[in-house]
Amino acid sequence: MIHAELHAAGIDDARLRESYRYCRRLNAQHGRTYFLATRLLAPSQRPAVHALYGFARYADDILDDMDVAAGVAERRERLDQLSAKFFSGTADASEPVLAAVLHTARTYRIPLDLFDDFLSSMRMDLTVTDYADRAALNRYMRGSAEVIGLQMLPILGTVGPRAEAVPYAEALGRAFQLTNFLRDVDEDLARNRVYLPADELVAHGVDRDLLLWCQQNRRTDPKVRAALAAQHAVTREVYREARKGIALLAPQSRPCVTTAFTLYSEILDRIEALDFAVFTQRASVGVGRRLQVFSAGLIRARRARRCGAA
Repeated sequence: MIHAELHAAGIDDARLRESYRYCRRLNAQHGRTYFLATRLLAPSQRPAVHALYGFARYADDILDDMDVAAGVAERRERLDQLSAKFFSGTADASEPVLAAVLHTARTYRIPLDLFDDFLSSMRMDLTVTDYADRAALNRYMRGSAEVIGLQMLPILGTVGPRAEAVPYAEALGRAFQLTNFLRDVDEDLARNRVYLPADELVAHGVDRDLLLWCQQNRRTDPKVRAALAAQHAVTREVYREARKGIALLAPQSRPCVTTAFTLYSEILDRIEALDFAVFTQRASVGVGRRLQVFSAGLIRARRARRCGAA
């Protein structure tokens, strides 16, 4: 399958093909919902999406999955090295995703400042552990979420001026990440991070100490539950805004984005259905439901490709 995708994308260089294969493996291993939705794109689009995912995942792994003994200085150095190689256009075997993402950025003319914003947010994770308010969190999400949607736009294509789709692509990135923040409160606390606006938590009588108490006792205090419900409502509004942008995408790309939108929004539903018990279980969409949504998307994707070829 990967050979057909690379051929469809016109990627013939052996080293470049291996870089794209590496990115695809990262996506398949770590991005279950994302990878499944990517299968609904045209084969020629998929390698570029895998490359963007691979780059983001690789940078994230420098922050979270390096040897636990690695300190802030070492992690910062690794990120700086990755950044320097990216912006100098240097791809070597030590950074296996670079050849693919650099090729993707050039092929689709993705603005390089989007990658700079992304890496800036990754650096924030080295030292920032809390966000005082929504504005501070939004500044972080500019690089960690919004730019991902913007990087995707040239690959997905639009039916009108790309600028019209920009705010919706940004909103979709925020919606997905806010969902992750709610689902992963326990996991993030274990990494000494809270990705929830502190002032909005305080409005419900919640602070970091109470969150840590919930983690230690494996239960959700009523005040924390109310605070999480409020965050859930905010996230739901972001989804409502983001949905408007799907119709602005090229027809062949809509089934992919619709599938990702549906599955991620159902993670949000699941968090609510579990009564915000985020300290005892990780909300997820079951395999059966994922396959059901994917199958419906596959029918739409094939129909869109047939219409596009007519």
